[in-house]
Amino acid sequence: MKAVSDIYAPVSGTVEEINEDLLDAPEIINTSPYEDGWMIKIRMDDAAEADALMTADAYQKLIAEES
Repeated sequence: MKAVSDIYAPVSGTVEEINEDLLDAPEIINTSPYEDGWMIKIRMDDAAEADALMTADAYQKLIAEES
């Protein structure tokens, strides 16, 4: 099923690049989320916003605690 919805970004900025490969193969998001499945590249307005984001390890810990 194809659907369109808003993407909520954890940082503010300008979209610099979109992953054109997803137009023909959106399943890449699921099959390769950490390599080829990226959606957009953002030039952040304020790099300090990234300091408030969780690391991958912290996120995995949070998920484990909630399970």
